[in-house]
Amino acid sequence: MLITSAQFITSATNLSQCPPPLYPEFAFFGRSNVGKSSLINMLTQRKSLAKASNTPGKTRLLNFFLINNQWQIVDLPWYGYAKANDKEKTTWLDTTQKFLMTRTSLQQTFLLIDISIPPQKIDIEMLQTLQSEQQDVAIVFTKIDKVSQKERAKNLKLFQQQVSKITPSSPPLFFVSTISWKGRDELLHHIETLLS
Repeated sequence: MLITSAQFITSATNLSQCPPPLYPEFAFFGRSNVGKSSLINMLTQRKSLAKASNTPGKTRLLNFFLINNQWQIVDLPWYGYAKANDKEKTTWLDTTQKFLMTRTSLQQTFLLIDISIPPQKIDIEMLQTLQSEQQDVAIVFTKIDKVSQKERAKNLKLFQQQVSKITPSSPPLFFVSTISWKGRDELLHHIETLLS
């Protein structure tokens, strides 16, 4: 897929502020500091379309981006950031959950997971929650260039072992680097297939 245009549309704090569901949408969701903004910028070839920050957990809104005037990326609020208070966490997760459950234009949710560290309990629990709610989920492993291939394989095996306990079949898996752009074509091809 060739990305010819990418533009920020709006940010929403609640469902009533979301734009009308006119385009197929793909949601990106992940734990704080997983590299979500960097991934969106890499996919769209725009250095600052999604605002990346050195401060973990910066995304606190639902951010909408129109791609090729045909489909949208939805950058969802992160989860698992310790410095956010419980009320904030509950509000963001509640809004995100309602969006995922009710958004009629949503084609797939990409759950981002850091492959450079062993699987985190909160990521496994989030995957279980999404699947229990009948969400169409794909896993995007980020930061593949942060560790050796051996370490990645080890963490992947641990992840698959934990996933096998909660679901009989593994969701689609993608491996990306926002530095080398490895995995970009595969992820965009997957989106293109869902659009066709």
